[in-house]
Amino acid sequence: MRQNEAIRGTAAGVPFTALPPAVPVAEPAPLVVTWHMMDAPCTDAAFAAALPLAQVPAWRVHLGMPWCGDRAWDGGREEALLDPMMRYADPVIRQAVEEFPAALAELRERLPLDDGPIGVVGGSLGGAVALSVLAGGEVPVAAAALVNAAVRARSVVAVIEGSGREPYAWDERSLAAADRLDFVALAGRIAARVPQPPVLVVSGELDFPVFRADAADLVEALRGRYGDPDHVRREEIPGLDHPLAERPGVEPAPQLPTAAAVDRAIGAWFLAHLR
Repeated sequence: MRQNEAIRGTAAGVPFTALPPAVPVAEPAPLVVTWHMMDAPCTDAAFAAALPLAQVPAWRVHLGMPWCGDRAWDGGREEALLDPMMRYADPVIRQAVEEFPAALAELRERLPLDDGPIGVVGGSLGGAVALSVLAGGEVPVAAAALVNAAVRARSVVAVIEGSGREPYAWDERSLAAADRLDFVALAGRIAARVPQPPVLVVSGELDFPVFRADAADLVEALRGRYGDPDHVRREEIPGLDHPLAERPGVEPAPQLPTAAAVDRAIGAWFLAHLR
């Protein structure tokens, strides 16, 4: 296998694009797992092209999000967005989190990966998956990075409302789901990990204002609970809108300059903190 030759496949039913270490590294090697956006890039292969993280001395395995790529929307995206909390954000994030342990176990069997803590990366709704893994505490995590992440599910609904849809009719069930996906409120669970995993929060200068505000709130909430506040950082990328690739972002494409800036920031973070 040539350096940087991508491996495509499925692990426990989850599509993935795996990139071997692009730099010399002892085997078995560390692992970084990513979850892509529902916006562009919206498949594992496209996310691997946008954020290859080639400077990180580790395997980078980009997992496919539910209802994307080969696992197309059940009933169609527009139908799901009629109830953006209970038919979109909540089930997509929940499925990605629930299917991850089995996928991780199979990846460890198939690739020369060490059994140590992993790095996690998430973009947009994939960021909520990475945060769920962090807050859940079941999978050891060495370091994490988020980019334009869905830190609060209520903000996902607000963005969808802002696209011209009817105001969302919140009820007891959807409010409870939103509470489960409010990672500012759940910052204590992340900070309770021993050791506390360093967390980088990347925001695009032009990302949704509510997402940017949530990112700032998450950093503040974590720093107030971390023994070393330098293990929590927020970095702004000039000129970056919400997506990391040109829409529709289904197929791999040349890396945009703004995505390259994100790639450098996350790569440097893992170089410093992934052990």
